[in-house]
Amino acid sequence: MRLGEGLGEAERRLAAAGVSSPRVDAELLIGEALGSTRTALYADSTRELSEEESAALERLVARREAREPLAYILGEWGFRRLTLKVDRRVLVPRPETEVVVERCLELLRGLDRPAVLDVGTGSGAIALAIADEHPGARVTAIDVSTGALEVARENARAAGIEVAFAEHDVRDGLEGLYDLVVSNPPYVTATEIETLEPEVRDWEPRIATVGEEYTQAIAAAAAGVLVHDGHLVLEVADGRAGQVSQLLGRLGYDDVRRGEDLTGRDRVVEGRWSNGR
Repeated sequence: MRLGEGLGEAERRLAAAGVSSPRVDAELLIGEALGSTRTALYADSTRELSEEESAALERLVARREAREPLAYILGEWGFRRLTLKVDRRVLVPRPETEVVVERCLELLRGLDRPAVLDVGTGSGAIALAIADEHPGARVTAIDVSTGALEVARENARAAGIEVAFAEHDVRDGLEGLYDLVVSNPPYVTATEIETLEPEVRDWEPRIATVGEEYTQAIAAAAAGVLVHDGHLVLEVADGRAGQVSQLLGRLGYDDVRRGEDLTGRDRVVEGRWSNGR
């Protein structure tokens, strides 16, 4: 089988499986199988695939046909300036979370050595991006999952970025003093998860996906560790920014505001804590 034929067949199989971007995914998978780039594939599309290459491509396409997330198959995913290891222990970093980081960096601007806490760090995406793009930031990242923390620590080592990691459940409260607390918490309900695409429903960790009660727990706990005029920044479910904004208001946060993701949906909610130390 020629490379171009393999690419076309992979695309057809992925489209039939319901993959939303079958061409791009097929290009990335065949690039992975051949150790090549997407661009190089088209320059060499007429060459015959070896048995080993064909077998490798078949294994990768079969995994994606089963709707395993592309990031898990590739083993890594881009997030802002970083390339992060990802597997079934952590969520796949998403563009809306990059917007969360952007807002955090804006709030930290002008602070030389801000203390930052990332609650539910997962792969470490938020914590590492903030530490990478604000070199003076002193970032602590917590998660209840031992497996997630293993991934996050590996990502920190690979990137050469210093972040303090700890296993901790925010429902047990928080300690310390921070200029900013940020989180992309679980916010999908147990009913909603069954309606989501298979990549989320069947593959990503439920502990990081399901649990809308975490948003309130984080907001309440953050109030006890934020400095005067410190900020809380939360990623929220589509359609729930108003509900979370009201929650922050009831808890005593000031200047509560919403932020849009790249598609114009309100997916970020923040508040200022004026009663901090």
